[in-house]
Amino acid sequence: MENISSSSENSSGTFRTLGVTVAPVGQDVGQVEVDGLGLPLKVFFCLAMACVLLLAFLGNVVVCVMVYRRAAMRSAINILLASLAFADMMLALLNMPFALVTTVTTHWVFGKAFCRLSAMFFWLFLLEGVAVLLIISVDRFLIIVQKQDRLSPRRAKTLIVVSWTLSLCLAFPLSIGYPTLQMPPRAPQCVFGYTDERGYHAYVLLIVLVFFFVPFSVMLYTFVGILGTIRHNALRIHSNSDSICLGQAGKLSLTGLRRPFNINIDMSFKTRAFTTILILFSVFTVCWAPFAAYSLVATFSSSFYTSRSFFEISTWLLWLCYLKSALNPLIYYWRIKKFRDACVDLMPKYCKILPEFSGNTRRRIRPSTVYACAEHRSVV
Repeated sequence: MENISSSSENSSGTFRTLGVTVAPVGQDVGQVEVDGLGLPLKVFFCLAMACVLLLAFLGNVVVCVMVYRRAAMRSAINILLASLAFADMMLALLNMPFALVTTVTTHWVFGKAFCRLSAMFFWLFLLEGVAVLLIISVDRFLIIVQKQDRLSPRRAKTLIVVSWTLSLCLAFPLSIGYPTLQMPPRAPQCVFGYTDERGYHAYVLLIVLVFFFVPFSVMLYTFVGILGTIRHNALRIHSNSDSICLGQAGKLSLTGLRRPFNINIDMSFKTRAFTTILILFSVFTVCWAPFAAYSLVATFSSSFYTSRSFFEISTWLLWLCYLKSALNPLIYYWRIKKFRDACVDLMPKYCKILPEFSGNTRRRIRPSTVYACAEHRSVV
């Protein structure tokens, strides 16, 4: 690793920069001087992380159990959401507890091999979660913009297998030590550290592009197209409604109470499923964008990586990333009535204290027809 400050290299191969001892990536850094968290922050993080961990694990377990046990819940979208819930559940089980311990102790006590394995699991589950959101967003785009309903439960299962395979291929090199990772106490878990190796830079760029920037761009494009189509259809509906009312004015005056054509369109019903996906996309952006930028800056900026506040920054951004796994089940409960009903059915009667939300339970056999608007009809 290149030394960018006026410092000398000692016999162990480490560098002292800005008052912090920094070891090259892949070496043991157990003696690195870092500023850990103060006692108030440790107490706060312990409570907050415990809540995030429990909610992420238990909430996503409920999602997986409901899709598995209830045949009515096994639509293509619900199967994809179950895969996303499984990835979030495994992230809570195989990563969050160890990051919590390291946040409090500022030392990784689980060994180098498990540190690499933990990093592989972390990126595997994050990549799978992004892949599921990308698949659902493209499916909504095809349904609403292209009027094509191509996603069946069988195709959804095939896409899940493909996404898990590709995610594993991208994350697996981390488990065998390439590229080598920086062990704590620089951060609450194994992270990408600063280096001048071009191969290392290329891998970090690849995984961050696949993890965030490319999916974000594709999903943003699909949502802009969907919003434009919904707005266009809404204008056509109101225009057709006005012309029909004007054309039938004489007949309405004769018949009095009878209306020859009813064009009562419930736009909130039409766009409810899309709105749920849009909320998931917004949470994905808020929670994971800072972590993606942090990974890039830590790899390319020596001054940022060697700063004494790096551990605290890492902790905040890492647990913001984990927060998404806990928020997803809450979004499902808030937005999906079938999910709420299934949750209520699974709970004992004396535990049914969750708030109820109103919603429409009509099932759409062909979702693409919801957004069709012809001259003399509109299908909802």
